[in-house]
Amino acid sequence: MKRILSILCAAALLAGCATTPAVFTDFDPGVNFGQYQTYRWTQRPEGFSPLQTQRVVAAVDAKLRERGWTQSTNAQVTLAGTIVTERRMRVDTWNNGPMWGGWGGWGGGCCWGPGWGAWGSFNTTTTVRDYTYGTLVLDMFDAQTQRPLWRGIAMGTVPDSPIAQTNAMQLSVDRMFAQFPPTAAAAQMP
Repeated sequence: MKRILSILCAAALLAGCATTPAVFTDFDPGVNFGQYQTYRWTQRPEGFSPLQTQRVVAAVDAKLRERGWTQSTNAQVTLAGTIVTERRMRVDTWNNGPMWGGWGGWGGGCCWGPGWGAWGSFNTTTTVRDYTYGTLVLDMFDAQTQRPLWRGIAMGTVPDSPIAQTNAMQLSVDRMFAQFPPTAAAAQMP
């Protein structure tokens, strides 16, 4: 029974690590995004996998096309992307048994009188998990003035499976561009 409980706890902890990426956007509220319709990449988001870079670029291109933007060598907006990854370690420890293991007597364990004493058995389980944490940053600039216009950031645990990586990346880009192009009213939200 203790073994089953340990396995269930470990599975729950690992499932908790497979979270949806956190996504944040920021923009200059004084910019009228309606004046922009063309863009070009000045820096593609490299740094993890060439295939994932290709997929990120394709996903961003698709989102901008959906908004009526097109790529152009003489673009109004420049787009720069960065991917940063780092290896992290997570250590989880939990007890799978009663902390106060049995009935104590006078002076038994930490108690001074009849009641539960500290004497008993419990098992402590520790798991160590090595994982990759990634951050995708997309920045837009006015091509003529170099004024920063918009920034999108997605960060979270990078799944091990390439299919899961692609799904997480697509979800990140979808969420980044959900309110794009921004409006001045969106900047007024608390």
